[in-house]
Amino acid sequence: MNSKIKIALIDDEQLILEGIKLLLSNEQNISVTLTSDNGPDFINSLESLAENSFPDIALVDVQMQPMNGFELVGILKEKYPDLKIIILSSHYKSSILGYMVKLGVSAFLPKNSNKKTFIEAITMVHKNGVYFTAEDHQMLFSYMNSSSKKKSLFEMEDELSEREKDVVKLICQEFTNNEIAEKLFISPRTVESHRQRVLEKIGAKNTVGIVIYAIINHIYSIEKI
Repeated sequence: MNSKIKIALIDDEQLILEGIKLLLSNEQNISVTLTSDNGPDFINSLESLAENSFPDIALVDVQMQPMNGFELVGILKEKYPDLKIIILSSHYKSSILGYMVKLGVSAFLPKNSNKKTFIEAITMVHKNGVYFTAEDHQMLFSYMNSSSKKKSLFEMEDELSEREKDVVKLICQEFTNNEIAEKLFISPRTVESHRQRVLEKIGAKNTVGIVIYAIINHIYSIEKI
């Protein structure tokens, strides 16, 4: 594992960029390797980066011009599905959190978060692929109490089979396809088929979506995150 978590910062407010960079500057395991004040320039910068310089996590502001944070995330998820994304925003609402989940974003941080929360979020996203605060947990569960919202979040046509749930639990624990295959006594190709089928069933785009689906449907315990 790389000794430092490589971070990219995208925010159209220069003071925010400098402030977060300063906030993270003394962390031994975190390095801010790329900053940008707008989405199009950030996308261009990524395209020219060498593989060993590519960020692990992008911290993206929501309210930017000419491209807002959600538009940027949509492009990033399409072009760089393995790039983990933490949304930064002054607007902390359940509707935004739900949209974040739909996009496959790894975490949502209010801009007034303290340093401890910032560091914890970055560390946990890098390790587990997703991070929720206690308030996020409560928001998600409240959001999911509405069956209409649950349907819009994960457009299920068929329920997951027990075998698919077994695969999901092991995905949440970060086991590889080969490791899951060994534990379930099936082939890696079968594991991959189950993974793809789960993604299709729940309407998620990536592993982050699988983890979030598992948490809010009580397939995987939050306490393990």
